[in-house]
Amino acid sequence: MDPILRVSSAPEPDAERIIGDGLNAFNDATVGYADRVPLYALVSDRDSGKVVGGVIGRTSLGLMFIDLVYLPETLRGHDIGARMMGLAEEEARRRGCRAGVLYTISFQAPGFYKRLGWRVFGEIPCDPPGTSRVFLTKYFHVKLAAATVFAAGITEPL
Repeated sequence: MDPILRVSSAPEPDAERIIGDGLNAFNDATVGYADRVPLYALVSDRDSGKVVGGVIGRTSLGLMFIDLVYLPETLRGHDIGARMMGLAEEEARRRGCRAGVLYTISFQAPGFYKRLGWRVFGEIPCDPPGTSRVFLTKYFHVKLAAATVFAAGITEPL
């Protein structure tokens, strides 16, 4: 078979489903179960009921992945961000997750996440110059096997 390879910024409508289903089937066959579940911790306007911010992520294979976090400026500084992250972390723990992973940009909110107990495990320069992607993780106070801790390079007590 000699497939056609191409790059696009507007993929075919079924491309994401086909690729996702293929990867999910491989993972499920490898680990013997499927546990991917979307995760939303939403903030809504009290008057209109419309969503104004929140956390969007997912849980899978013992980890919580945070994809998007947003709060309007008018709601920042009132502990709402910490509360919505707390809700997401609590749900991840309930689902059996041992840790969470997210990334932010250096001009966004690395300090916010650090105040909530997240730890930087990587940083990659990006544009504009002087900016970087900051990768963070947080362990959810579960006992980890010694081999896992060693493999992850964790030297601080959890």
